[in-house]
Amino acid sequence: MGSSSNRKRLAKLVEGAEAHFGEKVVTTSAPGGEGRASWRFQLESRSVIATLRPNFRRTHLEAFALTKINQFCSDIPECLGVVGEIMFQSDVGGKRLNQEIVKLNRSRRADVSHEAIAAIFRIQSAAQQAGLNTTMPHLGANTEWIENLVKAVSALEPYSAGRSIDVDSAALAARIACPASQFVKWDCRSGNAAIGDDNRLRWFDFEYCGVRHGAEDVAWLLGDEAWPMSPETMEQIVIAAFDPNGAHKLDPYLDYLAIYLTLHCVQRFKLIIKEVHNRGWLSKTRVRKYDDAGVHPEFAAQICRVGAYFAARDPLTAPIGRDFENAEKVFQEVLRNGNGNVEGMKIPA
Repeated sequence: MGSSSNRKRLAKLVEGAEAHFGEKVVTTSAPGGEGRASWRFQLESRSVIATLRPNFRRTHLEAFALTKINQFCSDIPECLGVVGEIMFQSDVGGKRLNQEIVKLNRSRRADVSHEAIAAIFRIQSAAQQAGLNTTMPHLGANTEWIENLVKAVSALEPYSAGRSIDVDSAALAARIACPASQFVKWDCRSGNAAIGDDNRLRWFDFEYCGVRHGAEDVAWLLGDEAWPMSPETMEQIVIAAFDPNGAHKLDPYLDYLAIYLTLHCVQRFKLIIKEVHNRGWLSKTRVRKYDDAGVHPEFAAQICRVGAYFAARDPLTAPIGRDFENAEKVFQEVLRNGNGNVEGMKIPA
């Protein structure tokens, strides 16, 4: 979107905010860049987030979900009203989790990781109490979506021995095609959570929320390539934070999480490779600042580590795990060759 379009959209948002709140907008900022859907407005009395998405139906769906969930938990923003296509929500803080987590020592990282996972389970529990499990749209329910998820494992072939090609696609698709039983926020990457002035971690950006298995939300965080935690540690945190009153028992939940997360890591891997070919590697600071795809070899290696670890839990996905192990070595080599300065470097097509 061009700068002229950005200015027009900002003017529309400011006008809407001042009319809705009856206050002047003192300052404006775009946390994710001016091309993103949300802006932070400092009003005379408080800070709010104004969101104008390309699809107004998603905006209304998001507002509906936030309003319902807020009746039972405070781990999310408060919807402050919808004016036409614009949604206003409370500002949950400028300290984005993806940037804050790397400032912490090892012990605090584990504590904050636990809080992030526990908050996901609380949100899902609140959504269930609010009846969203039976009223929201089902996600990833069609055959084409599942087939694309399964077939994507071929993306690992150029960077590995290509064992993934021989994986039983039909069996894998059957494992992913689960009944929709649990509310999911979707897109629980660490850039979509923030720590407020009250030191409370809250998740935001419910644009794509709906109903699926439920473990997908946890998979988004564990499969966030910029998340600086080992898969072994995160698995133990998930077990510790697990909600026994949810839609699933622990062992079947972990089995599904491992299968789904393996395929999710493939999707993140594909996105990273695509962006590297387009732009070259970027700095970790830039990636975190703009909540971008993890276009840095260290992040690419991390997604391979996570994929390899969870794929190894099931014989069906074990070959994919070994391909991830091969691919990780490719990115470790990029790091060595770049001597820490990899910006703009390409990888073989």
